Amino acid sequence: MAIESVAGLAGTGLAGWSGTSTRTESTSAADYDYLRQLVMEHSRNVLDSSRDYLFETRLARLLRARGLTNIEELVQLLRLRRDSQLEHAVAEAMTINETSFFRDNRPFELLRTELLPKLIEARMRTRRLRFWSAACSTGQEAYSLAMLIREHFPMLSGWQLTIEGTDLSTDVVARAQSGRYPRIEINRGLPARHIVKYFDHAGEDWTVKPELQQMCRFRQANLCAPALPFTESFDVVMLRNVMLYFNQETRKRLLAQVHKLLPSDGILFLGSSEQPADLSLWHSTLAGGTSYYRPRQS
Repeated sequence: MAIESVAGLAGTGLAGWSGTSTRTESTSAADYDYLRQLVMEHSRNVLDSSRDYLFETRLARLLRARGLTNIEELVQLLRLRRDSQLEHAVAEAMTINETSFFRDNRPFELLRTELLPKLIEARMRTRRLRFWSAACSTGQEAYSLAMLIREHFPMLSGWQLTIEGTDLSTDVVARAQSGRYPRIEINRGLPARHIVKYFDHAGEDWTVKPELQQMCRFRQANLCAPALPFTESFDVVMLRNVMLYFNQETRKRLLAQVHKLLPSDGILFLGSSEQPADLSLWHSTLAGGTSYYRPRQS
C-alpha cells in the first residue's frame, strides 16, 4: 500500500479524495451509513460522510453488473440477505489504486545506497532476502523493487529473492500478476532506459519481462484480517500510504503483526505522513530525506 487500496489505501489510499458531498434525492442518510459501516467491517477503513458522493460513481459498475439501478436497491438487497461476496465487492469498489513506479523515490534511493548493501552483507550466509509490498495495488511498487535489485545488485543473481505483493482487491491483484500497463502508467516514474530494458511492447501497452515477473508473487489479502497471510519473516516491508484512514486500534494491531515478521535489522517503510501507532515497538531513523523503522526487541 502501496497503494494502494482500501486494504491498504496505497498504495496504497483514499488520500486525494476531494469535492463536496452531493447526495441523490432518493438515497437516504441511513443508506450511506449502512454502506460506510459495511466498508468498515470488511476493510477497517473509516470513510467520512462528506465523501458519500463517491459511492455513486465507484459503485456504478457493480450496480450494472448486478442489474440494479441505484444505491437504494443495492442497500435493500444487502439488508434482505447477507451476501459476503457482494459485501466484499462493495468494499473493493471503494478502493482507490493510486500508485506509480518508484513512487516517492526516496525510500528506493535509500535502499540502493545504504540499507540494501548492509542487509546483503548480513545475509551472506543464508543468501536469502524477502520483501513485502503491502497494499501493492497493480504491482508497480513490487516491480520497482525488482528493477532496483536487477539494476544495482547483480551479485544477487544466485540468491533466493522473494518479493510478495498483497492487496484487498482481487481485480488489481490480477492486473499486477499480468504485469501489463498502459503507456500513461509506464511514463509515470520510469526512465526510458528502464522501459526498454525491463518491458516488452504489446500493442498499446507494455508488459513486464518474464525475468522480472518471476521475482514477484501477488495474492489477495486483507491487512485487517485477524492474522496476516505469512509465517516467514521479511527483511523489508513497504507499508506506505496504507493506514491513513484506519482508526488507531486497527493501526496498532496491524503494526504489532508486522513487528513479528521483521528481524531486529529488518526495515519498515511507511508513508511520509504516517508513523507507528505504538512507538514503543519501533526505532525510527531519519535518512535520505525519509524515515524508516526497525523493530525494538523486547
